[in-house]
Amino acid sequence: MPTRNDRLAQLLLVVVFFGGWQLATTVGWLDTFFFPKPSDIAIQIADWIVSPDFYKHLFTTLSETVLGYVIGTGLGVGGGIWLGLSPRAAFVLDPFIKTLNAIPRVVLAPLFVLWLGLGIWSKVALAVTLVFFITFFNVVQGVREVNPAVLANARILGASRKELLRHVYIPAAASWILSSLRTSVGFAVVGAVIGEYLGASAGLGYLISQAQGNFNPTGVFAGILILAAFVLLIDVVLDFVEKRLITWRPKVEQARAT
Repeated sequence: MPTRNDRLAQLLLVVVFFGGWQLATTVGWLDTFFFPKPSDIAIQIADWIVSPDFYKHLFTTLSETVLGYVIGTGLGVGGGIWLGLSPRAAFVLDPFIKTLNAIPRVVLAPLFVLWLGLGIWSKVALAVTLVFFITFFNVVQGVREVNPAVLANARILGASRKELLRHVYIPAAASWILSSLRTSVGFAVVGAVIGEYLGASAGLGYLISQAQGNFNPTGVFAGILILAAFVLLIDVVLDFVEKRLITWRPKVEQARAT
């Protein structure tokens, strides 16, 4: 488990990084046109926070991220369990799934804008395509790696297919599922922001795009830091959920994971 000294070390790294950045821009080692002062970035973030319009942008990105994350995760878990338990269907669909996964998501973004418009659903669709495959491949792998001895014992005890799914497959794949959930959070944000960046009227990606169009690097860095804090906050929530759901995992393993 992280100790107090570990937290202090993390805080020290943050202070050294931003302090060094501030010093480098103040003495002229870094051009402030490309690397604005951290103090100016903090002022920009503060100005956004006190503005009511900022929360409209924040809520838009949050809505797109959550919808894309939930839909993509649901489809990924459902599809992963289905193909993990159906080798024949997995074999038939394997080349099509790999082909779809190989398509660059940036190429799909303009298509989603054309099909779904400039509203939130084009951004949600892009986020779904990013989240789905991460979750899907993890769930398939988790289902396929269930211990055969556990399956055999459950069948001997008379477990039905539904009971095997509930009491064997899903618990065995839980670590894989939660691992994919943590990884896909950032991709859900990326999908929403890229969609906003290419065409939107609101959202954090829209703010960053506007700042870039106005040659305002301070606004670009401020948006990036807000997005980073946004993802970290979601990760904290997922960490709490993971500890609640995987109660059977030994504490030693949990300590190593942290």
